[in-house]
Amino acid sequence: MPRPRTHDPDIVLDAAESLAVRSGPAAVTIRAVAAATGVSNGAIYHTFGSRAELLGRSWLRAAGRFLRMQTELVEAHLAVNDGAPCSSEVIEAVVAAAETPVEFAQRYPDSSKLLLTVSRGELLGDELPEQVAAELAGTDDALVGLIIRLSRALWGRGDAAAVDVITTCIVDLPTGILLRRDRIAKPIAREHLRAAVRAVLAVGPPDRHPK
Repeated sequence: MPRPRTHDPDIVLDAAESLAVRSGPAAVTIRAVAAATGVSNGAIYHTFGSRAELLGRSWLRAAGRFLRMQTELVEAHLAVNDGAPCSSEVIEAVVAAAETPVEFAQRYPDSSKLLLTVSRGELLGDELPEQVAAELAGTDDALVGLIIRLSRALWGRGDAAAVDVITTCIVDLPTGILLRRDRIAKPIAREHLRAAVRAVLAVGPPDRHPK
């Protein structure tokens, strides 16, 4: 019979996040997390198994929070008219998806910095437990599924060219306008992002069968 937990895992994940975003991924050690939380090394190992799993679970929690928020913001637009929104609502759903980093940073500042500014490869490395790796792949698949859903809702197609346009809108533009230049808290940057997303959607994907 497994021993009962004597601590809240979120407290440990909070500490790992804080160390990673303030001092870099290398600062996240079991000893450092134990010192920050008052949870013993053994209790942390009992819950997470290894430093690699602790880092992976930290990333997964942040990614899950982001995806849930992004999906909720999208759903607010796509759920109108019994799930058959007009094109303007779908456009606003894409804009909302693109703006998610702003809302996310306000609600979960450390999760935001971990997910959006710390290199996933540097944080996680190549030695993730199999279950964590599978769950990470699941978060990637969930994002792709949301992108395809938006593409189909807007243009009735989910081919690579159409999906690429939505990816530009909700991945590339937020990265370039908000994150790369650390403008996530600037209202004018958010206005630029909205304008850029709407401009890209106005051009849309190329015809599937050009003449």
